[in-house]
Amino acid sequence: MKNFMTRTLVLISLLLSGAIFGFFYAWVCSTMWGLDSIDPRIAIQAMQAMNGSVRNAVFAPAFFATPVFLGVTAWVLWRQHYRKSAACFALSGGLYLCFGLVLTMVVNVPMNEALAAIEVPSDIDAARRIWDDYSPRWQFWNQTRTVLSGVSFLIAVGGVMVFSPNHVKQAD
Repeated sequence: MKNFMTRTLVLISLLLSGAIFGFFYAWVCSTMWGLDSIDPRIAIQAMQAMNGSVRNAVFAPAFFATPVFLGVTAWVLWRQHYRKSAACFALSGGLYLCFGLVLTMVVNVPMNEALAAIEVPSDIDAARRIWDDYSPRWQFWNQTRTVLSGVSFLIAVGGVMVFSPNHVKQAD
């Protein structure tokens, strides 16, 4: 049972880490480039709609539960004397917590809320000024959280690579 529980936690941690990295990555390589290429009035409306729709039960587990599962997985691995794996999962969880979840809440969410409060101007030049002020800054911070969430995911994968039931340090 212990191995089943541990492996399940490891798999859930990897699934959530990969899902949130993929979510952030999709914004980098398609969504924002697409929005930047269209009429800024439409881009603002679309971003307002997407930011409003992301608060849902499908997104929440990957966004909020990732550091929880990584931390619990690290704790379970530590208790079972898989020290290297535990350290990787703990580092992964801390990295995502700081540069995925907290960064998003401190930087991207306030930017999204400010954009949501704006009535989209009918004047294309006014809309372009709003979009040009928003998009590059938002993308910088999204790219930052994407890279660091990707590193977090890779560190968790590293925790799997050093996980070896045949090399468990025996407790004294």
